[in-house]
Amino acid sequence: MTPQPNPEVGAAVKAADRAHVFHSWSAQELIDPLAVAGAEGSYFWDYEGKRYLDFTSGLVYTNIGYQHPKVVAAIQEQAGTLSTFAPAFAIEARSEAARLIAERTPGDLDKIFFTNGGADAVEHAVRMARLHTGRPKVLSAYRSYHGGTQQAVNITGDPRRWASDSATAGVVHFWAPFLYRSRFYAETEEQECERALEHLETTIAFEGPSTIAAIILETIPGTAGIMVPPPGYLAGVREICDKYGIVFVLDEVMAGFGRTGEWFAADLFDVVPDLMTFAKGVNSGYVPLGGVAISGKIADTFGKRPYPGGLTYSGHPLACAAAVATIDVMAEEGVVENASRLGAEVLQPALRELAERHACVGEVRGVGMFWALDLVKNKETREPLVPYNAAGDANAPMAAFAAAAKAGGVWPFVNMNRTHVVPPCNVTEAELKEGLAALDTALSVADEYTA
Repeated sequence: MTPQPNPEVGAAVKAADRAHVFHSWSAQELIDPLAVAGAEGSYFWDYEGKRYLDFTSGLVYTNIGYQHPKVVAAIQEQAGTLSTFAPAFAIEARSEAARLIAERTPGDLDKIFFTNGGADAVEHAVRMARLHTGRPKVLSAYRSYHGGTQQAVNITGDPRRWASDSATAGVVHFWAPFLYRSRFYAETEEQECERALEHLETTIAFEGPSTIAAIILETIPGTAGIMVPPPGYLAGVREICDKYGIVFVLDEVMAGFGRTGEWFAADLFDVVPDLMTFAKGVNSGYVPLGGVAISGKIADTFGKRPYPGGLTYSGHPLACAAAVATIDVMAEEGVVENASRLGAEVLQPALRELAERHACVGEVRGVGMFWALDLVKNKETREPLVPYNAAGDANAPMAAFAAAAKAGGVWPFVNMNRTHVVPPCNVTEAELKEGLAALDTALSVADEYTA
């Protein structure tokens, strides 16, 4: 679709937004949201007719891009057949979505509890773990994000937690491995893995193993920086959980459904959790949907004992129809394979080349369509380009980088001192190269702030 400028409508949309919409994670008077006129595939455009290559995939969820005709048609067909129905009934779209998801989850994660998104999936996974074990505490990593609802945001390890953290949620945080900014003075991935596992087990010992219901980890942390765990780490966490009777929860809300070049990131590490949360890419966000994939032993806990939880729109027919169509499209069009191939053959070498050319790029890390550039003031000292949780003038270098990327026609995902490269999983090689060229120019702006 060719964008058609219509600035008058754009101005009206913007005025209504500023008058009435309360935006998340924002100081309402300090933001200037772009008025979006439309989107298709890997692009969206504004009312001035300017088109942007979306290197954010929405909020890392449009894994098959915008307005895929087969998914749009499936939603339309479902709306004409059965637009909604209560969750206590067996509905074709709901049953088929659960079947297709269970076919792709690792191990025996064969029961699917549907939610409206990722945060409430985390809420219910934690509730299931606590009820299954009879224990109160949950352990999670500092560098993590698990959602914005009360329990999920307390489980989160980044600064978005602080305003809501009353230290009463039964959450204990620990350091997960991240060699580039190691908390364990490690020099190799092997050392980082070994010391991180030792730290986790020591934390468990001092917190009391009999008090811990679950350990929850993002399989590959997303907004915290796309930190691929070292070989053996997740398997080691699995062993620790088995040793102490702790439920192992993997959060695949961001990493799942093709983002890493596998259906689930857990497949990269040959590990099977007890519970796994998902959302986002399950239907590319066309209709809100999330869920928990549940192992046999935890499902058995609620075989004759009611599970005390639910949602009015659990397994909503429109959302489930979109999930069925999305999964079918991904299988038919080789979307997962595309993410794997282009990640290895195009993104990885191109991003590493950018790192060599630009003084501001300290590290490149990722897999599939899931990458991050760690931006620094100095490559030798690894001092971040902006301070932790920077705002205002302190965040000027990252703001300048983001503005340059947008001016070049690519919409970046910027978080703290990182830019993430997370385009749709069915992006083309030509689109990737277009975005990388704009990113190259924007990084030159960030270079101006290096020492």
